[in-house]
Amino acid sequence: MGAKLGGSGGGKFQVPANSEINVTPFVDVMLVLLIIFMVAAPLASVSVKIDLPPAIAPVSANPPKPVYISIKPDASIFIGDYRTSIADLGDDLRKQIGARDPTKERIFIRGDKAMIYGDFMQVMNRLQDEGFYSVALIGEDRKEV
Repeated sequence: MGAKLGGSGGGKFQVPANSEINVTPFVDVMLVLLIIFMVAAPLASVSVKIDLPPAIAPVSANPPKPVYISIKPDASIFIGDYRTSIADLGDDLRKQIGARDPTKERIFIRGDKAMIYGDFMQVMNRLQDEGFYSVALIGEDRKEV
């Protein structure tokens, strides 16, 4: 068996555990940064006075009014508030957007949740055939209960 000789045991090389955080280096670094910013802040401001000319920006055009297509459960199609048919959809859309490019025009589709998926796909296919490639679908935002 072994035995420990001498009083407390650890000898001269035993270091007691220190669980305190030494914040002195942190405070030193923060004070140095504070002094640097206090000296550099006045140098960053412009002290030369000049008379700047006014900036006159051209008036920007209002964005075009969005085009909404609504599909009801009975397969009736509306552009805005006006009823149309699948055969007249392309011509009515061109009248609605005017001289704007149909390939760049975004069309918003609102479909009733009770409509038949096939009716929706007919509208999508017709839009693609007529050259309207940018389509956005609109849903109702609801907060979860």
